[in-house]
Amino acid sequence: MSTVSRLIVIVLFHGVDLLDVTGPPEVFSLARRESEEAAGYEVVLAAETMDPVTTGAGVRVLPDTTFDDLSARSIDTLIVPGAVEVDHRRRVHPLTDPGVVARVKQLAGRTRRVTSVCVGAHILAAAGLLDGKRATTHWSTAQQLADDYPAVEVDADPIFIRQSDVWTGAGISACLDLSLALIADDLGESVALNIARQLVMYLKRPSGQSQFSVPLERVSMTRRIEDLRHHILRNIGEPLTLADLAAHAHIGDRQLTRIFKAELGTTPHAYVESARVEVARGRLESTDATLERVAASCGFGTVDTLVRAFRRRLDTTPTEYRRRFRTGGA
Repeated sequence: MSTVSRLIVIVLFHGVDLLDVTGPPEVFSLARRESEEAAGYEVVLAAETMDPVTTGAGVRVLPDTTFDDLSARSIDTLIVPGAVEVDHRRRVHPLTDPGVVARVKQLAGRTRRVTSVCVGAHILAAAGLLDGKRATTHWSTAQQLADDYPAVEVDADPIFIRQSDVWTGAGISACLDLSLALIADDLGESVALNIARQLVMYLKRPSGQSQFSVPLERVSMTRRIEDLRHHILRNIGEPLTLADLAAHAHIGDRQLTRIFKAELGTTPHAYVESARVEVARGRLESTDATLERVAASCGFGTVDTLVRAFRRRLDTTPTEYRRRFRTGGA
């Protein structure tokens, strides 16, 4: 079994958001355990010097290497985190240090793909890497990004956006979603989903999911129900009737309904529909499958049922959702 080497470089600088730096390595570290091809992700923190870097949280981080030392290495993925300052009116302002911008532009020239986390998009924009591209950032600085860089098509809604070899992520915690998406792009959706489970992220959020959205389901405290949730996701295209779910959980129909209402605040039928909608959202965003195929593969049966579920859950139609959130490669 061969190991594929992928060098992931995370840019370090004074005031950087701590989770932007520590979140992605945690996700990539699980890829080796979950991937059959033993993916060889090597994640390094790079800074101007080897001196400790003080993050915005006040925690000091030690670089693994310097920008100059990377000059002879081929970079697979460059991750650019962000940093902000807050003025006396509690307004948030992204930081774009000219030295950091210059280094990012230099490194991006020999990187397979470039990504930003949260307000790191402002650094990519300052480096000219987002010109003519659709991009996202944290909602609180989206308008400033649009004002400062008119050549960038700013969309404040999605969790992350992919434009060919440039990816931009939204809020700080979205670094986990973005990292999972990068792994899915490299190793496939099943590997990314397994990692999401390890991180107790039950459903990997699709790129187009609004950063203003709230989770559709609460987390169950019962292992039996958590197992049933995974069973639903693995068999999303099947009928998944109340009787089917109860039989899988080895309990009665009424007992299952009581447990769902008590632990998840919903009924088994409503939960299955919400799970089908979540999976359908991802397929509408990332594939060119027809509505008929999406409906069938997600267990809706017919396009009419799919449309009704989208109107009920998202107040839109599958066609409009795809137009709005289709990510594509180019």
